[in-house]
Amino acid sequence: MGAVENKRLVHRFYEEVWDRGNFDFAYEVFADDYVRHDLRPTQALPGPAGMVKIATDFRRAFPDARWKVDLVLGEDDFVAARWNATGTHTGVWGDVEPTGRTATFSGVNIYRFGPNGKVAELWNHRDDLA
Repeated sequence: MGAVENKRLVHRFYEEVWDRGNFDFAYEVFADDYVRHDLRPTQALPGPAGMVKIATDFRRAFPDARWKVDLVLGEDDFVAARWNATGTHTGVWGDVEPTGRTATFSGVNIYRFGPNGKVAELWNHRDDLA
């Protein structure tokens, strides 16, 4: 696939998985050997199952979360997406008990697509402090 198709798939990934909670869509996006590079001290499960767990845990903690993709850029095998999310913290998130408060997150993810047309690597840069 080319950059245009990769950008469309990334945008759809945010809509389906993060905004709608359609976690199975991650299996269409991420390769079985997908690797996540994260600034946080966590270890994601390999492959699409790792992304499903991350998204499921987040949406369990913020069940009303809404996602807005601000910008998607792509060149060759890379796509970068800037996004914002807002939700009410009503469930446990990691080791943080629910606060009942609204939280807003923003971040940039960089995706590298492999030869099979699926995401092989993702670099996650998210602002948890704001």
